[in-house]
Amino acid sequence: MSRSGPISRRRFLRQGATAAAALTIVPRHVLGGPGHTPPSDTLTRAVVGVGGMGRGHLYYPGAVVRAVCDVDRGHLASAMEMAGPGVAGYVDFREVLERGDIDIVHIATPPHWHALISIAAVEAGKDVWCEKPLTRTIGEGRAVVRAVERTGRIFRVNTWFRFQDRFYGFGTDVKPIKKAVQGGLLGWPIKATVGASTGFDWKFYWSGLTRLPPEPVPPELDYDLWLGPAPFKPYHPHRVHGTFRGYWDYDGGGLGDMGMHYLDPVQYLLGKDDTGPVEIRAEGPQQHPDACGSWRRIEMTYSDGCSIVLDGENRDKGAAFLEGPEGKIFPGLESDIPRFREILAGLPDPEPQLTDFAEAVRTRRRFALNERNAHRSCTLVNLGKIAVRLGRPLRFDPAVERFVGDEEANRLIDQPMRAPWRL
Repeated sequence: MSRSGPISRRRFLRQGATAAAALTIVPRHVLGGPGHTPPSDTLTRAVVGVGGMGRGHLYYPGAVVRAVCDVDRGHLASAMEMAGPGVAGYVDFREVLERGDIDIVHIATPPHWHALISIAAVEAGKDVWCEKPLTRTIGEGRAVVRAVERTGRIFRVNTWFRFQDRFYGFGTDVKPIKKAVQGGLLGWPIKATVGASTGFDWKFYWSGLTRLPPEPVPPELDYDLWLGPAPFKPYHPHRVHGTFRGYWDYDGGGLGDMGMHYLDPVQYLLGKDDTGPVEIRAEGPQQHPDACGSWRRIEMTYSDGCSIVLDGENRDKGAAFLEGPEGKIFPGLESDIPRFREILAGLPDPEPQLTDFAEAVRTRRRFALNERNAHRSCTLVNLGKIAVRLGRPLRFDPAVERFVGDEEANRLIDQPMRAPWRL
């Protein structure tokens, strides 16, 4: 990969020489004090993108942070202060990937960078922890899957509701719901409704601005590198940092931001980790070509009749979360099935999942939410975004991951990148 203009390698190597040298001895407080893992067994991490989300991931059990990276020097300085002595800072992620003492790269950049950095990291021999959504487009997701499997690296996406924590607004984790589905209590096919009752109205109205007058680029920000593969558009503060999610070039509004949190557990519950819907319908106003807007409803239907409804406007108040011909499950793990909890208690548990990323890295076993199933759940997000943008029903072939008879939709699967960046 390359980009126009000189790379700031020499400057950063000079500035970071002392810090980099200090990394040969890791302080006890960085390792976690008494009872810490011996240095020979300690995994090492770099965090790329240390805005609000990235700084929140500086401390994670099982690995020591040795480098942080951000195109905004203000963010970088804050992260280095938080991380403490012995952590080097970089503006260009490629300098991080050249370090031989980094095991895991945690990617917390805007989504338009996820694919490029993920692919570069696994090709550099790193394992990857990537924030959601996995990628901004379906084509980028396919490229990540190919790269991870070609290199044999360990990959995880940072949404966890399929295997831990209480599902948004639901009052329980997904394990008992999975037991009910795989035990056949609801029958088949199943309709899943994701709406306000499961917290989906949070960030639903996250939108961009349609009139952005150009402003001077702040001296601390490398805006050209922030844009990277995205089309060049004049700088405005609403395009970057926390509000970037409101623009198609970088994310996909509230659906892009939060969609994987809600849709990945549904994909797991329905057993759709290796496929996708065949029909997608969206209701909403005509979208602006640059700024994401809100929408009312998205429906996705699979070949076996299962379906997912994203009820953005909370039209289906009181709808069951899951509904099949034999019964329903509501938020709070309530059901219209007689003796539901008693029957549920006697059903077998779902297949165990490897949910400790450090263990996955050490044992070289696939993590619970990996490049394959994360790509499929992120594809749900991206299918919804495309349907909203085009405003018409779409037919999709999940085997080849192409739209049927709609070249305009297919052009949104593989979107061009700004030169010289490319997959």
